[in-house]
Amino acid sequence: MKKKNVMACAIAMAAVVGGFTSCGLDIPKEIPSSYKTMTVTKSDIEIPIKFSAKMKGKTDVTVTPQISGQLVKICVSEGQQVVKGQTLFIIDQRNAQLELEAAQANLNAALAQESSAKLEYESNKNLFDKQIVSRYMLDNSLNTYHQAQAAVAQARASVNRAKVNLGFCTISAPVSGVIGMIPVRAGDQVSPMSELTILSGNTTMTAEFSVTEAVIEEMVQEGIKDFDKEKYIANLPDVTFIMKNGTEYPYKGRITSLTGVVDAATGSLASKATFPNPEGHLYSGIQGTIVIPVAEKNVMVVPQNAVVRLQDQSLVYKVQKDSTATAVTVTTAPTGNGKDVIILTGLKVGDKIVTEGANNVQEGERVLFPEEKKSEK
Repeated sequence: MKKKNVMACAIAMAAVVGGFTSCGLDIPKEIPSSYKTMTVTKSDIEIPIKFSAKMKGKTDVTVTPQISGQLVKICVSEGQQVVKGQTLFIIDQRNAQLELEAAQANLNAALAQESSAKLEYESNKNLFDKQIVSRYMLDNSLNTYHQAQAAVAQARASVNRAKVNLGFCTISAPVSGVIGMIPVRAGDQVSPMSELTILSGNTTMTAEFSVTEAVIEEMVQEGIKDFDKEKYIANLPDVTFIMKNGTEYPYKGRITSLTGVVDAATGSLASKATFPNPEGHLYSGIQGTIVIPVAEKNVMVVPQNAVVRLQDQSLVYKVQKDSTATAVTVTTAPTGNGKDVIILTGLKVGDKIVTEGANNVQEGERVLFPEEKKSEK
């Protein structure tokens, strides 16, 4: 009885399938999907090399007084934009003014003494010509006159020095720029050892950074000792400055200095790049990143997700003629864009590799399947 029921069910199922077929309905088939692949080619790519940098005004000047005295007036404020020659600080001028007046009085006295010595010399000369006085008296009066002339020159130098010292009481901006921190206050006693402020000439800014020796040798393939540094610097590409918050400064800069001497302690070269600062958005002391684009010609570039990291090895699954995948060990170099890598060894142009889903591929697994052709009605 049970066997009859089983047979009846089988016949019923066959009848249902036969009914679907007779009605023109196709039963869905499970078709395995292919992995995404690419064919390896060579191309040119630009690799961004990054270095930590610190901005500095190209003409940063430490403002200090030339004379000692009491600071009576501060004419600017921190962060103020000033122009060359603008008054910044004023030191008490009274002592300098008195010194000038004393020097001027000494000059007047010296001039009077010179005039008297000249008259005496000219008088003795006339008398000598008439053989009334001796040669000794004439020479003595001439020497007195020369001494008077020297005294006048010395007194005039004292006057000029006093004028300079009086001018030092007014401290002006040596360059145009932005006033930094002012650590002194009106009434403070200052001297040539006192730092009044730092004036940052910010129309052009300099980014200071260190380039590793390895990068320089890579950028200059013929060797760091064999190239003409000035010519090399002139041929370098424009560089970019990235702020701490990730914002890219809108103006490009130029590398202007490579020391040419490797620091034994750090193994790096001190370098500088200059940036225009027309809107004054860059300030002395801010930090960021210098980005130098380095062109790599005729290299094999593949997506980063095509490379499978296995311990200390990098693998790429190469598609064989029978559509199966074989793991190939490769060496890579970064591109800096976070998406691609450069293949150095392990592949050649024309090889087909798995890209998306490479982490799920097994050795010898079939990764490509032909698409089912649709029947024409």
